[in-house]
Amino acid sequence: MKINVMQDVLQANDRIAAANRQLFKEKHNLVLNLMSSPGAGKTSLLEKTAERVAGKLRLGVIVGDIETTRDADRISKFNIPAIQLTTGTECHLDANMVSSALPHMELDKIDVLVIENVGNLVCPAEFIVGEDFKIMILSVPEGDEKPLKYPLMFHESALMLINKIDLIQYTNFNLKEAKANARKINPNIDIIEISCANGAGLDEWVSWLMTKYHDKTGGAGHA
Repeated sequence: MKINVMQDVLQANDRIAAANRQLFKEKHNLVLNLMSSPGAGKTSLLEKTAERVAGKLRLGVIVGDIETTRDADRISKFNIPAIQLTTGTECHLDANMVSSALPHMELDKIDVLVIENVGNLVCPAEFIVGEDFKIMILSVPEGDEKPLKYPLMFHESALMLINKIDLIQYTNFNLKEAKANARKINPNIDIIEISCANGAGLDEWVSWLMTKYHDKTGGAGHA
């Protein structure tokens, strides 16, 4: 007899994700699942985003890491509610982990909840957590071939942020090729070039974020 354990795991996860999604709908939260490889710039992006949306959108963050609270500590300095989930040996966040953090978040006081997933280009793409959109960061030093090597991540993402664009002159990263590779996997993916170091593209990113928030809520959740 064949037992498909992974299918059972994903079905159980999806049931909890549906409950999370219903809660987020009731609380008027836009929820983003932010994914990347380690060091691509997820936390730096959140810091820069916090600066730019202050007084416009209320952010909350759930951070997933295998160990330490370093990323949540960095985000908390911006007076943003941040919950750290340490996963131990798990290489991703799942819906149940996210659900465990929600009682500690004042969702009524949050417009955009960002779930900063564990740095990994494989596992996080397999698990929905109740998010509205998956977003992934590809950093220039990683190489332009990553969409072809890790297709599920790019297939599942609504937006690809190409970060560290300020370093492109020091690498052999082919920007045109990176975009073409991503669109081979997902023709509908949005792509924004950014630099958390010099601010390039961050206004366009914030515009994308605010548009998605207002599309979902009409601003209903904003204080």
